[in-house]
Amino acid sequence: MNFMSILQIFTLLGALGMFLYGMNLMSSGLQKAAGDRLRSFLSAMTSNPFKGVMTGLGITTIIQSSSATTVMVVSFVNAGLLTLAQAIGVIMGANIGTTVTAWMVSWLGFKADISVLAVPLMLFGFLFSSSKKDQRKNIGELIVGFSLLFLGLSFMKDAVPDLRETPEVLEFVSTWSSYGFGSVLLFLAFGTILTLVLQSSSATMAITLIMLSMGWIPFDMACAMVLGENIGTTITANIAASVGNTQAKRAAMSHTIFNVFGVIWALILFKPFLHIVGVVTGTLFGLPNPATEGFVVTDSASADGAAALYGLSMLHTLFNLTNTLLLVWFTKWIAKTVSWIIPAPKNQDKEIYRLQYISAGPLATPELSVEQAFNEIIQFAKISKNGAAYAQSAINKADTDEFEELRKKLVKYEEISDRIEYEIAAFLNGLSAEEVSENTSIKIKSMYKIIGELESLGDSGENISRILSRKNIHNKHFDAAAIKNVNMMADAVDAAYDVMIENLMAAHRGELVDISNAYSAEENLNTLRNNLRDATIEEIENNGNNYQTSVYYMDIVNEYERMGDYMINISQDLERGFIHK
Repeated sequence: MNFMSILQIFTLLGALGMFLYGMNLMSSGLQKAAGDRLRSFLSAMTSNPFKGVMTGLGITTIIQSSSATTVMVVSFVNAGLLTLAQAIGVIMGANIGTTVTAWMVSWLGFKADISVLAVPLMLFGFLFSSSKKDQRKNIGELIVGFSLLFLGLSFMKDAVPDLRETPEVLEFVSTWSSYGFGSVLLFLAFGTILTLVLQSSSATMAITLIMLSMGWIPFDMACAMVLGENIGTTITANIAASVGNTQAKRAAMSHTIFNVFGVIWALILFKPFLHIVGVVTGTLFGLPNPATEGFVVTDSASADGAAALYGLSMLHTLFNLTNTLLLVWFTKWIAKTVSWIIPAPKNQDKEIYRLQYISAGPLATPELSVEQAFNEIIQFAKISKNGAAYAQSAINKADTDEFEELRKKLVKYEEISDRIEYEIAAFLNGLSAEEVSENTSIKIKSMYKIIGELESLGDSGENISRILSRKNIHNKHFDAAAIKNVNMMADAVDAAYDVMIENLMAAHRGELVDISNAYSAEENLNTLRNNLRDATIEEIENNGNNYQTSVYYMDIVNEYERMGDYMINISQDLERGFIHK
């Protein structure tokens, strides 16, 4: 192997890398430009399987990545935003949507050769990306990604050697196609493995189109590779779900079952199916039937070349469309099947304090992963409210044997708060490391502050238990009036919790307009604290109440007032990060 051959191999690999990078850049730009709208679209358009299919088709057509859509869907199932049945419908639609990429590459990459416009387009991409406006930067990223994708495709075509000039290599490749149905299985496995390695069915499809157009493989073997690509592409969602919850794993498994079932029926009806594809292609485009026996492209610029490219894209579309039409009626059955394959964990009650909506696995997309983090924050707030309820119970049981058990629970809740804060922060760090829109960046900063305040609320519960422990050690007791007053503060804090959670959920829905309710709750707590403090000082001065007991009493009252401060801070962070002004 001489130097030029080695250079050609590296050129081919570099061109493939450019294609993949362009695909990722284009998808990222589109997602950042339409992140919030995609999130709303996905949550609103999945009420039945057919709407779910159309949603998956639409989103995948927009972001040009079925892998991104399926990972996003798995994340949304993990976050509880989609049911398993809804997710299955969206994944079916994503499989159809990804065929748009094949048509785009066939039309623009091979027949129109848009690569001649790719470099001039880079100029516009650079100008847009230099803009100070976030939306224009995202569009610039989209244009640059689009240009790099087709430049990479053009370089790949130029770097692939013409096997007709090397008869011995052509003969070796030809032997792969001479084993009858065994060759079909061989190329199916090759397509599966290649997609697993590249983690992109679009890239494997582009390589298959190049191999077909260069005459490396006949049309039927290229079709077998496409079927293999539909199996290989399911691995991405399974990787994303591997560290998710049970429902997320089931959603990913449904993608595998859906595609494997389709490949099975396509293999059983391989020749008739290819004949239908050939007839449809020939009729629609007025081209030769590429499904004829032993069809091999001899001239990529001829009608045969166009027939092969369009035929392969047509097979990709008809396969996924037919598979969806067959299985969309059995969405509930598929959901039951994957639920049987992946049963719920037996120790689910022990996992109650694990993160429910986010995991350490691959991010769906930076823009849309914010949804998961926000759901986890709402859950964090609810857990914090449960801790406050235990604190109130501890106050009322401070002089009984039950107090020690409640004190241990408050210590446990404080540890839970620390762990949840750390894990959400780690997830947000992963989001921050990605390129996100300015709007999303502001939200992430607000979320960092919110989880800090929620962790402080967890500390307050344990602080109250410590005050009560010191009171008990010194054998001091609250009278009925003091217990009543502290319960008034606890009830006011509980009401403030309700307001805070209401504001969190409103911000999550994009419906938060103002936080006047939070200011009212905070003012109520401050007024109540001030009245109780003044009354306590007056009692000490006039009636000589036990000073040390009064200190413990006021420490608890002040701790509750501080909890109100943390909660108003959270609502203010929501106002800064989530209210569009």
